Amino acid sequence: MLTLSISHRDGLARAGSISTGHGVIETPNFMTVGTLGAPKGVTPQQILDCGAQVMLMNAFHLAWRPGEEVVKSLGGLHKFTGWDKPILTDSGGYQIFSLPGLRKITEDGALFASAVDGTVRLFSPESVVDIELALAPDMAMVLDECPPFPCTPQELTNAVDRSVRWAERSFKYSSGFDRTDVNFFGIVQGGFDERERRRSLDATAAIPFPGLALGGFCVGEAIEDTHRGIVFTAPKMPADRPRYLMGMGTPVDILLAAKHGIDLFDCTLPTRNGRNGLAFTSQGKIRIKNARHTRSDKPLDPHCACYTCRRFSRAFLRHLLLAREMNAAILVSLHNLAFYLNLMKEIREAIRQQRLEVYSKDFLARWDSGEGDE
Repeated sequence: MLTLSISHRDGLARAGSISTGHGVIETPNFMTVGTLGAPKGVTPQQILDCGAQVMLMNAFHLAWRPGEEVVKSLGGLHKFTGWDKPILTDSGGYQIFSLPGLRKITEDGALFASAVDGTVRLFSPESVVDIELALAPDMAMVLDECPPFPCTPQELTNAVDRSVRWAERSFKYSSGFDRTDVNFFGIVQGGFDERERRRSLDATAAIPFPGLALGGFCVGEAIEDTHRGIVFTAPKMPADRPRYLMGMGTPVDILLAAKHGIDLFDCTLPTRNGRNGLAFTSQGKIRIKNARHTRSDKPLDPHCACYTCRRFSRAFLRHLLLAREMNAAILVSLHNLAFYLNLMKEIREAIRQQRLEVYSKDFLARWDSGEGDE
């Protein structure tokens, strides 16, 4: 059974812990994305060494390959993947937005054609619960409809209404199983309309899910709209349940959201950008392909103690990247994950000391200092 404990507050920000059947997650925290059961380009042990406490996996993709019944027969995700710490699974709601050419939405659910072999399968609120119970994560997202941006007011209203109906169906169906190990989260939608956000929040929070997520961001909108939506919605989410901001973001996004009470984050940016040679550092972003690093003996970040920064120069990493050596993607991704996890550690400590605003200003000043490449 999942429990939330808040030990410190600093304005709207909060620090504490989420206890699960596979361990405790200090909050606020960043979940490394391991869509198919492992993070791209790095090993589970490497992210453990960087301080990772929880991993996100995707029930939608795992249901296609290898299939939830295969995972179930091998003891669930923890045994199947070798990751014995907390796991959260996403449901496929984001794929309703991101794979429009492969799906059809009805009231029953979303009918998808597999990108692997063309097989057609219905992902309904109930079938997604079945999939996630078979996978057996600690936390699981219910199926929702993530509307695109832009969309018409009626399309947004319809998506909110359908997400609430699907959430109610998910909760009712999941309550019929004697399972306390898998904790389902409701998802708040509403786009960038404050009335719809509030309506979605009120209706979803009325369902006694043990946690709530904030979805529907990073779908093509301006960053100002993203931040405005987070600032409006996050503090209004129930204070006695974990608050999870889905699928974002940059260090600046994370700082803003943590200041407004978000507990959990996930994002593919650290590994996706790492594979392309973009590093996050305390002085801003660095594009390691840039010629200025050809003879640089500096680490990616002089303030970072990760394996990459302890052992390798920018010049060497650039050489590996230009030579298309896979170690380049591995080492930069590893650094980026270490940077994100250390950022969360520093945010937690700043909240405990009630100095998050000071920390935020100092971080942003360094981030915008121009010492990085951008």
